[in-house]
Amino acid sequence: LWRFLRDEYPAIFQRQIGYVLVSVTVFMAWGLLGAVLTSARPEFMPHFVGPEMISTMERHEMWTKSVVSAAPMATSAIMTNNLSVSFVTFAAGITFGLGTFFYISFNGLMLGVIGAACHQYGMSKDLWSFVAPHGSLELPSIIIAGAAGFRLGHAMLFPGALRWKESVARGGAEATRLISGIIPLLVIAGCLEGFFSPSQAPSWLKFTVGGMLFSLLLLWLFRPAKAPAAIDLNR
Repeated sequence: LWRFLRDEYPAIFQRQIGYVLVSVTVFMAWGLLGAVLTSARPEFMPHFVGPEMISTMERHEMWTKSVVSAAPMATSAIMTNNLSVSFVTFAAGITFGLGTFFYISFNGLMLGVIGAACHQYGMSKDLWSFVAPHGSLELPSIIIAGAAGFRLGHAMLFPGALRWKESVARGGAEATRLISGIIPLLVIAGCLEGFFSPSQAPSWLKFTVGGMLFSLLLLWLFRPAKAPAAIDLNR
């Protein structure tokens, strides 16, 4: 496992960088759309943000305070949820990529709506200092899961010179290897989201931790690495 993460996974990620860029573009485009719609039409916000969350923002309080009092249980639930979201986003690629597009779009839209809503209530610092530590790993993981789903969808739509069955088998194998690397990232992100992100630690420390983790993530993903082993479709 260590050799796979250290040596093979960066090469796997770099080979699929085109799908990662597609996933990033979709996520950011819908995030921007959510922010613009919420800023232009505040009545758009309640369709995505529940009344309880709106009530806490009106009191200028973060809705994450309850996480601290039940951190161990909350951490377990957060990990389970993040893994579920990521693997569903990947598996939805079986719908010729449309399901993956929906999940990536929805996650981007939600982040944009919440970001704009917090800005309207003067809580941008509170929100992004909460998101920074775990989001530096969680958001890239969701984007990579989207890239895996798009890889699978592309294999189904454009088999090229391969037979359709062979194309899907190859695309599915490559997509599975791509998403396998995000599991440790989501475990770390879940621990941070349960214990550190909602804590009373100073904002500068949270932003520093988030920036360091994201920098280390980029160094790992883009490090020179040997090519992954060939995929045997006959196995």
